[in-house]
Amino acid sequence: MKRRKTSSQKEILELLKSSESALNHEMIKKNVSDSIDRATIYRILNRFCEDKIVHKIVGDDGKQYFAFCINCESKKHNHNHFHFRCVGCGKVECLEKEVKVSLPSDYTMHNFNGVISGFCSNCS
Repeated sequence: MKRRKTSSQKEILELLKSSESALNHEMIKKNVSDSIDRATIYRILNRFCEDKIVHKIVGDDGKQYFAFCINCESKKHNHNHFHFRCVGCGKVECLEKEVKVSLPSDYTMHNFNGVISGFCSNCS
C-alpha cells in the first residue's frame, strides 16, 4: 500500500536529513512547526522506522534517538554498528564500523543496538 506524504512528514524528514547526529523526540519537537503535536511526531518516526528511512537508537539514557539512513536509496541497510552518545553535549552519532557478532549456530540475529557513552572530541 502506498503511503500518503504529508507536510509534517516532509518537515521531520528534512530535519533528520540535515542533522549531523541522531535526534530524540524532544529535539525534533523543538525544531519543527508548533502545529505538529507529540503523537504525530511519534507516529511519523515509527512509520519511518518501518519503511527503513530512519533507524532507532536506544541510548544509555533510556531515550530513543532517530537517525536518517544514509543508504536508503540503495536499500543497503546496515544497522549493526555502534553509536556514540556524548554525555557533555548530548550528540548521538553512528560509528561507521560494522560489528560482527558471533552467536551460537542455532541463534539468528535480527537487530543489534550498541551505544557507547563518553565525551566527544569537542567536549573532551
